[in-house]
Amino acid sequence: MKTKAKTTILLFILMAVMFLALIVNVAYGLRDYGIKSVNNKAIAVAEVVKHGLTAHMINGAMDNREIYLDEIGDVHGISQIWLARADTVIDQYGKGFNNEVARDEIDLDVLKNGVEKVKIDDNLFEESSYRITIPYKATDDPALNCTVCHISKVGDTLGAISIVINMDDLKAYGLESILSIAAIGFFLIIAVLAFVNYVISPYLNIFDSIKSVMQSANKGDYSQRLEKTHGESEEVRVWINTLLEKLQNALLDIEKNFSVFLSHGKNTNSDPLLEVKETVNRLSDIYKFRKTIEHDERLEDVYERLAFILQKRFNIQNFNFLEADTTNKLIELAYEDKKIMCNAVENGCRADMTNVTVNSCQFENLCNRRFADACKNYICIPYSISNDLDFIINFNFKDEAEHDRVRNLLPMIKDYVDTAKPEIVSKKLMQILEKSARTDPLTGLYNRKFLEESVENIVSQAKRAGITYGILMCDIDYFKMINDTYGHDVGDRAIKVIADTLIDNTRSSDVVIRYGGEEFIVLLYNCGKDHILEVAEKIRVEFAKKKIKAENTTFTKTISIGAAMFPDPEDSDPSFWKTIKYADIALYHAKETGRDRVVLFNKSLLKEEDISDKEY
Repeated sequence: MKTKAKTTILLFILMAVMFLALIVNVAYGLRDYGIKSVNNKAIAVAEVVKHGLTAHMINGAMDNREIYLDEIGDVHGISQIWLARADTVIDQYGKGFNNEVARDEIDLDVLKNGVEKVKIDDNLFEESSYRITIPYKATDDPALNCTVCHISKVGDTLGAISIVINMDDLKAYGLESILSIAAIGFFLIIAVLAFVNYVISPYLNIFDSIKSVMQSANKGDYSQRLEKTHGESEEVRVWINTLLEKLQNALLDIEKNFSVFLSHGKNTNSDPLLEVKETVNRLSDIYKFRKTIEHDERLEDVYERLAFILQKRFNIQNFNFLEADTTNKLIELAYEDKKIMCNAVENGCRADMTNVTVNSCQFENLCNRRFADACKNYICIPYSISNDLDFIINFNFKDEAEHDRVRNLLPMIKDYVDTAKPEIVSKKLMQILEKSARTDPLTGLYNRKFLEESVENIVSQAKRAGITYGILMCDIDYFKMINDTYGHDVGDRAIKVIADTLIDNTRSSDVVIRYGGEEFIVLLYNCGKDHILEVAEKIRVEFAKKKIKAENTTFTKTISIGAAMFPDPEDSDPSFWKTIKYADIALYHAKETGRDRVVLFNKSLLKEEDISDKEY
């Protein structure tokens, strides 16, 4: 029901109740007033009768009292009038005319107790009457001494007079008054309702319209508008409709503009206003994430931040990050949250090869060659970071419910990955540049710059942990002859062969460095003197077996190797660069004594100028 109808009904009920209360109050007031008027009239008549009878008695005309009473009974409004003698008077003078004795219980009670009694017969549809019975009591007043004529004491009840007065006139007057008041009240109610309808109706109508519009807005529909009204409420309608129009347009613009920055995920709210709130919160979180990773120095830090978002923001566990080098067809594990269930590093990644999301719900055992049998629920999502780099997130789930939950989160996860893209590209580029600055482009080995930057860590580690390094200085014998005979391309091929030989015959903990030209340095981690010679000799023999391809032929070459220990227990003031010099001296000695051999440095190889060289 509309507010206007409710208000009208409530106002009508309120006024009707007030009107009925007024009518009842007036009715009871008129009744009380009528009864009091009748009572006063009856008392006055009774006094008149009393004094008249007294006068008759004094004048000796008591025998004419019946005529007197009949004349009073003819007075308008008096229905009946009679006398009742007390027993003492009856005993003294008899019952009197027309049997002047008590007619009913009321007469008997008044004669006995000497107390006035009133009886009202008030009937709405029958005759109404008022009866009053008044006692006559003996007095000893000089003017009227009752004890002279009656055998009685002062205060004894000598008799009673009963008067019955008709109340129909008063009742008719009361009904007329009530009907008049009712008519006035009815017209007053109509007038008030008409006034309210005219004055308040526009506000009630606009309130109903606001209520309807707000109900729609509460459900997420901001397209409803207030209905046209009149008066001052029309201004209110225009203001509210303008506000709603602005709000709706603002929400549409915000949604349109936000769609540029965020992926379209599943809306958790049907209300556009609450949806905008959620979107702003998402943008705020993403902005804080972006500002944080901008100040991270390493790519590993960015991956850890992204992993933190997945773990804490989305409550996801069991995932890994993979980097796919699309140029070299290589895949590396970039971040491991849990033990990886996929062997994509070895066998390649289907998501990377197809460039589409691989979802276990698409087809049973979709990646059965790559995933372990224990993993039945997984999603692998490729993100293109640059032309030669793809970033892949591998999710593993314990059950289908978790699988479905994370699948609904993928658009929001994509927002974070897209935000991280510039930082991944820039930091990956920095990695490549740093690696290029520290590696040899021909062999892929570390270069002299890397060695110079790593010396401090190597020395600190050796001193702190008591670790020794074996240092090999390797050089291809007669390398210039290769370039002169076969050309620089074949010379480069020879350098690659020796680089491969060094890598194949050393451990992963050892470091192989192209020191310059055809010279290589090998740092053998935690290595003794016997092991140095063993490794060096193995390298020398293996390289001599290698076939180096020329244009129409193949050939073999030999290398000379100088070896030294760092720190050397026989050196009172060991220095890393001094040890490099010692290895170089040993290499020079190997060259001088016939090449194709390994020489371990000892003090006897030093010349006077080597010992006094201030460089060390």
